[in-house]
This record gives sequence, structure tokens and C-alpha cells, in this order.
Amino acid sequence: MLEILHQDDALIAVNKPAGLAVHRSKMVGNTEEFLIDQLREQIGDSVYLAHRLDRATSGVLLVARSKEVAAALGEQFMGRAVRKQYLVVVRGWPDPLEDVIDYPLPGSRETGPRREARTHYQRLATIEVPIELGRYPQQRYALVQAEPESGRFRQIRKHLAHIHHPVIGDCQHGRGDHNRLYKQHFGCHRMLLHAWRLRFAHPLNGAVMEVEAPLDVAYAGLLQRFGWTF
Repeated sequence: MLEILHQDDALIAVNKPAGLAVHRSKMVGNTEEFLIDQLREQIGDSVYLAHRLDRATSGVLLVARSKEVAAALGEQFMGRAVRKQYLVVVRGWPDPLEDVIDYPLPGSRETGPRREARTHYQRLATIEVPIELGRYPQQRYALVQAEPESGRFRQIRKHLAHIHHPVIGDCQHGRGDHNRLYKQHFGCHRMLLHAWRLRFAHPLNGAVMEVEAPLDVAYAGLLQRFGWTF
């Protein structure tokens, strides 16, 4: 059963699990389970997506209870009126501690035209683990808060890889050796990218809404093991 973070007559906010595709598309390949179908069955009513998250990403997902509300929320996302905060574990220690990655990105097709894209990040915590990998006897990792201004395809993942601090568990843009290290030494088999908070205006009354999604057991356990708090 999906964890519902907020529910009213206009919209529902759910805590999307990592590894669950939001809806049918060419990007997700062969799978029979989709969040949108599970939610319809769970609440016994029609629902409509207001935005999307990658299959491997967890966290806050907004779903509308009518096409009109979905369109209104979509306009907020397109107009960059929604504040999106993600928690990310990356390889290395980003320096400076806080910065903006300003790097144009293509859409779902890498050969497509590039459009402006900006992501703010803030380094929250660091660790150095005594595990040998390659030519380094110890490995550095960091917990980062990322806030994308725009919503380009896999923006956070691509931007962090661009500055050489890829997301742990990212199979497309990350580092396979570090992903394997997390599986072997920490039992972590998911991508460590979580849509933590969404701040937006309620589409019916304009009230400011802030929804926060708790971390799952695997992600929270890793942070506890590293002694990271935020």
C-alpha cells in the first residue's frame, strides 16, 4: 500500500517508493506495476498525474483528483513556482559547500536541443570510509540537498555527474564501481536520490502547502550508519 502524505478533495501527495514506475512509458521497459494504477485501486477513484519522478527516485509525488487540478498544478511546475528539495548521496565532497550548477541539458533524447537548466546544491554532511577502491585507500561521500530550478529530464543526476559528484546508485550517469561498493559493503541496492520536500500553492484556495516525505528504511539506515543528521 502506498504511503499517503496528504489527501483532500483536490489532490493527493504520496511517498513514491524507489524502483516503482509512475506510469506506462517507453522509458520503463517491461513492468506490470505502476504507481498510478496502484493509487487508483487504493482510493477507489480516478487520479491524474501532476508531475513525474524517475522510476529509481523516491519521495513526494503529487497526484490530482481531476484533470483541471492536474492542469493547474502542471502550470505551477512549468512556471517554476514549485520549490523542490531533494536529498542526495554523492561520490566525493562537493566544493564549494554551496553553489549553483548552470549547465544546459537536452530532453529525454541526448541528441535533442539543449535548454537552460540550473540546480542549487548545499553540502549537508560528509564521511570518509576506510574501503580501498582503485588507487585510493579511502572513499569520500557526501549528503547533499539539491534544488532544481527547472525540471529537465534527469536534471539532478546529470548536473551532479557533470561536476564529478555522481549520485550513488545511478546506473546511467553514476559510477559502477562506487555503486557496487554500496551494495557489497552497505547492503544498499537503490539510487540515493529522494524527493524530500515540495512547496506549492493549493490549486483551489491558493494556500501555501509544504509536503515532506520521510526516507525509506534503506536510505534512513544508511544515514544513521554514517552518523548523518540534517
